[in-house]
Amino acid sequence: MAVVAQAPNFQSEMRQLLRARVIDTARHLVCTEGWGAVNMSRVAKEVGVSRPVLYKEIGTKHDLADAVIGNELDIFLAGITDTIAAHPDDIRAALTAAVDFTLRTAAENTLLKAVLAGRSSADTSLLPTLMTEPEPVLGRAAGTLTTVVRTQYELPALSDDELGSRVEAVVRLALSHLFQPTGTIERAVAQIALVIDAIFASAARDH
Repeated sequence: MAVVAQAPNFQSEMRQLLRARVIDTARHLVCTEGWGAVNMSRVAKEVGVSRPVLYKEIGTKHDLADAVIGNELDIFLAGITDTIAAHPDDIRAALTAAVDFTLRTAAENTLLKAVLAGRSSADTSLLPTLMTEPEPVLGRAAGTLTTVVRTQYELPALSDDELGSRVEAVVRLALSHLFQPTGTIERAVAQIALVIDAIFASAARDH
């Protein structure tokens, strides 16, 4: 009976390992050859599974794009959360530091650089997922960071909608500078910091 009880957990672990391997394989292809080189047949072959298995576990190529971007976003959000946690008493300093972390980390991210480098060619399939679709990037980032900020700083003066709108504004600005930089990272951080100071000034005083 113990073996039967453990079987679902084992299957779940195997599926998680397969998913991670698929994402890593697709990411490597994007970084080395561009998104145009990614197709389900090739990914299945390199991972060592059949196409039906790949489609069952991942879905379509669009679903694979979402998975690759979502995995990358998870890494960013973990770092951003740690950055915010390092400023337990100052939300404005925390968010400014989070923006700085985001822009500097993104500047060195091989996947992001590969995707943005392909924007001048026909190989732009990942750009809508990153830049225009509300999910998985903007919505997930804003939602996660709103929860992090609420948990760490409480900010009772702000309703959930008010806090969510403020955090989303900061996320949108950071993404804008990330995808369409017009100057140095220092300048971008300073610009966004002005907005952070303005929209969180009253909440910070009441904290």
